[in-house]
Amino acid sequence: MALSFNMHNPGAFAFGLLGNLISFIVFLAPLPTFIRICKKKSTEGFQSVPYVVALFSAMLWLYYASFKPDETLLITINSVGCVIEIVYIAIFVAFAPKQIRISTLRFVLLLNFGGFCIILLVTHFLVHGSNRVKVLGWICVAFSISVFAAPLSIMRLVIRTKSVEFMPFSLSFFLTLSAITWLLYGVLLKDIYIALPNVPGFIFGIAQMILYIIYNKQEIAEEMTAAAAAANAAATNSDKEKQDSVEAVEVIITEVNNEDKDKNLEVNGLIRNPNHV
Repeated sequence: MALSFNMHNPGAFAFGLLGNLISFIVFLAPLPTFIRICKKKSTEGFQSVPYVVALFSAMLWLYYASFKPDETLLITINSVGCVIEIVYIAIFVAFAPKQIRISTLRFVLLLNFGGFCIILLVTHFLVHGSNRVKVLGWICVAFSISVFAAPLSIMRLVIRTKSVEFMPFSLSFFLTLSAITWLLYGVLLKDIYIALPNVPGFIFGIAQMILYIIYNKQEIAEEMTAAAAAANAAATNSDKEKQDSVEAVEVIITEVNNEDKDKNLEVNGLIRNPNHV
């Protein structure tokens, strides 16, 4: 398959290049997560589903682009995406608990091997001509929406735990930018299969950012409240210590005064009764 660029549509070419750049950043956005997994040697609360689905989607778009002329930009980014997602999945499997590791490998075999092989065989032997591109296009639409919807499981985790720890804002932000860019690319190429899935992609991206802002504010407020409570507790302890010190000083002064009083009484007694001894 010869690679060629769609130079007769400068707008689509420009948005395609921009889409490649932003999508590459999107693919790299989870990198801090996997660095953390490698350092802690644990997958913690992270899930493999988004990366397995993203790999399958990239594989499908590569297959779709192979039947379309002038789709080098679609081929390049999805080739890079396949490599990056495979690395992510390998790291996840290496550090996941045994049960999660087995379920992840089963999912990979079922979707990325079994599912793709079925689509490949069906479209190759049962669908011919222009219908093949249409069938592949709608399949790509369905799974691209799945890629954008996959973080919904993370969004549920955020709502349940009231923590944005497992939903980086940068990933949501660049997913939204990517959706906008590829939407415009598809519109300019008049390719409904590229444009359509990026509409819900844009909506999901905005929803994730709003959710992040809401719960991140709550976390900051809770941290400030906890800090204020700790400061108040420290101040209370300090005041108590000061009060205890004052009381201790008062006791000492009282004891000294009592001793002085006893001495004075003794001296006065001697003066009044000099022959007492």
